Amino acid sequence: MTLGGEVLAKPMTVSVIIPVYNSAQTLPELVTRLSTVLSGCASAYEIILVDDGSEDSSWDVITRLVTYHDQCRGMGLMRNYGQHNALLAGIRQARYEVIVTIDDDLQNPPEEIPILLAEFTSGVDVIYGAPLKAGHGFARRLSSQVTKLVLKSIMGADVATKVSAFRAFRTVLRDGFSEASGPAVNIDVLLGWSTSRFHAVEVRQDKRAVGKSNYTFRKLVNHALNMLTGFSTQPLRLASLVGFTFTLIGVGTLAFVLIHYFVSGGAVPGFAFLASIISVFAGAQLFTIGTIGEYLARMHHRIMEKPTYVVGRWTPIRDVEQ
Repeated sequence: MTLGGEVLAKPMTVSVIIPVYNSAQTLPELVTRLSTVLSGCASAYEIILVDDGSEDSSWDVITRLVTYHDQCRGMGLMRNYGQHNALLAGIRQARYEVIVTIDDDLQNPPEEIPILLAEFTSGVDVIYGAPLKAGHGFARRLSSQVTKLVLKSIMGADVATKVSAFRAFRTVLRDGFSEASGPAVNIDVLLGWSTSRFHAVEVRQDKRAVGKSNYTFRKLVNHALNMLTGFSTQPLRLASLVGFTFTLIGVGTLAFVLIHYFVSGGAVPGFAFLASIISVFAGAQLFTIGTIGEYLARMHHRIMEKPTYVVGRWTPIRDVEQ
């Protein structure tokens, strides 16, 4: 197999995971294009469609696609659990040596998959397809950058600023998070539990042909906060730093009051001064309490053992040639 005149390594076996949410209109074209591409760049492949509680006819479309495409499999979750939860469900069902994840909206062209596969070397375990040009508005780009900066601090890898839903990684990496559970998961963080060998390559990104993104500014910010409190102790360290800082401020304020008393022979005048000090310290206390509360909420969810996902239905499993 060649790509741009270069001879690629031996074709791999590939499992493509697609989280599906209200994408009945795009799935037929996506699966058709995937089948065409994968038949030319993989020695064997499968396409796993994970219906994440769609409210349209996505599941009906999935069942029809499985009928017409032998390499296609489908599973439906009981409700909408979120993109990363749906991905984890599909990843745990993958049967081949490399997993490719791709969105259902056709913004990441399936024809770019060979570019990801060509980047696999002995020193790389995860390859991200970073878009050549951002195709979102300012608010969406800002929230995405905040999320990526949070990922960078958690993963400890510079490539985290280039993460995307279009990624390829070695299936063996899932052994590092086989026991991962809880209602909030993040695939990129979980991959960071298994390897530090990440790489990114620029790929084309098309405009969304149908509908609009389900990721709003608010959802992306919430996602970043979930990652921070779910996979990092940095907010607790920040709370400790805030407490220590305001302790120093309090000591400095006390010293100022005492010096003023002994020098001027009276207390520091002014209600505004007192009210400002009280407000600042109260705000710092509430911030610290709120941060601790977020972690207590995470512990509460884990104690309740809320599931990461629940599979409610499957399409018939076909025998795929190895």
